[in-house]
Amino acid sequence: MVDMQRKIVRLGLGDWVFFNLTRLFALITLLLLGGIIASLFVGAWPAIIKFGTRFLFDTEWNPPMDTFGAAIPIYGTLVTAAIALIIAVPISFGIALFLTELSPVWLRRPLGIAIELLAAIPSIVYGMWGLLVFSPVFAEHIQPLLTATLGKLPVLGRLFQGAPMGIGLLCAGIILAIMIIPFIAAVMRDVFQVTPAMLKESAYGLGGTTWEVVWNVVLPYTKAGVIGGVMLGLGRALGETMAVTFVIGNSNFLDSVSLYAPGNSIPSALANEFAEASSGLHTAALIELGLVLFLITLAVLVFSKVLLQRLARQEGVKT
Repeated sequence: MVDMQRKIVRLGLGDWVFFNLTRLFALITLLLLGGIIASLFVGAWPAIIKFGTRFLFDTEWNPPMDTFGAAIPIYGTLVTAAIALIIAVPISFGIALFLTELSPVWLRRPLGIAIELLAAIPSIVYGMWGLLVFSPVFAEHIQPLLTATLGKLPVLGRLFQGAPMGIGLLCAGIILAIMIIPFIAAVMRDVFQVTPAMLKESAYGLGGTTWEVVWNVVLPYTKAGVIGGVMLGLGRALGETMAVTFVIGNSNFLDSVSLYAPGNSIPSALANEFAEASSGLHTAALIELGLVLFLITLAVLVFSKVLLQRLARQEGVKT
């Protein structure tokens, strides 16, 4: 009886230690996040006081004159990330669909490993490949084709007009798409695989095609994981530095809406200027760029959570 009581006490003590230890880890995570936000605000405070909200909309970035505006880096970051998602999401969905539903069994493992290896390639390798190999081919063959086809459209055509220089916003977006495809495809494949086989077999038994089973059974069941994979890829695209720096052109002047034009992104601007920035307003403006990037990422995360909640409510209404 005494031994049993001692055992119960030991188990209770272990549960107490485990509970408080995990709570401590969660608290450390929150403290680190709060510390990052606070340090960004403190570092960016001189620029926030001087420029206010004008910093977000001004296109002039002139360090010698202490005039800074983040409009062009913000525009480049959002445009390249949007291009990457438009290209990467359908391709990743097709890869995941093929691996889980259509691929022969003998091909699934080596193809899945190859996709995961693509995710392990360092970003600077993608950047060097984009600058030295892809951009010349892109300028010589792909951009003239896009100008001759999409460039003829009434409104959309303005995005595909201009000199085929190779480097620019469109090239950076394509390189980002190549980089995030393995991440999104791997997550989609994993979440597609957790769909119960009974649900899919039931749909097939009712006469559903592969596409109908995926669209009406697999995607609704795994929507949280799919959106999480897309958000993971978007976060990688928003924060990518070296690959974008190689191919975006690093220009703080944007004379047209053409995607061929060179531009800049927030991570690229930080990588190019932070080491050489003089202490003072220039450094504060760069730190504020980092704060803006953090807020953009936070907005994307909040949007994904709201989207998932709305989808859950819609399913509840349908039920």
